[in-house]
Amino acid sequence: MNLLGFISRPQRFEERLGESRPRLWRLAYSWSHNRALSDDLVQDTLAKALVKHKQLREPELLNGWLCSIMANCWHDHLRQHRDTTDIDDVPDLQLPDGATPEDGCQQNQTIRRVRRAVGELPVGQREVITLVDLEECSYGEVAAILDIPIGTVMSRLSRARFALKEKLREPEQTAAICKMSRVK
Repeated sequence: MNLLGFISRPQRFEERLGESRPRLWRLAYSWSHNRALSDDLVQDTLAKALVKHKQLREPELLNGWLCSIMANCWHDHLRQHRDTTDIDDVPDLQLPDGATPEDGCQQNQTIRRVRRAVGELPVGQREVITLVDLEECSYGEVAAILDIPIGTVMSRLSRARFALKEKLREPEQTAAICKMSRVK
């Protein structure tokens, strides 16, 4: 291998790490619901990836490898801090152009309900549902990332989806009853 090939390989690796930053941040935020902690988790993940870059033998598996490192950083944080973030401290999204205030209010209420429901899930279920449903990882990838059997991934995902369905259904039923009482 010539010297130029040796120099450019780490640069490509660093470029790919930079491209992975938004995905890692979304994942960290979906797990932690804390912007500062998400920044820290991403930074720790990328720092560990740079130090351990020779452990990645198959470059096409970079995303899964980074998610595994992130999962380990997240679990380390949970073990060290055991704290939670109040879901009400998470800022609402801004209104898109052309949306009415009512649309924005309804969208913000839905976002808060979903965030609250996901935040109330046990950590294992929260990790699996965000990896599968938000980040579109395969069951095999999730199993490798979290270092758990595929069967555990499937059962946690099933329980998480059922719990979310139940948590999100309750206000809909209440709203439907209120709407019907106004019509009469």
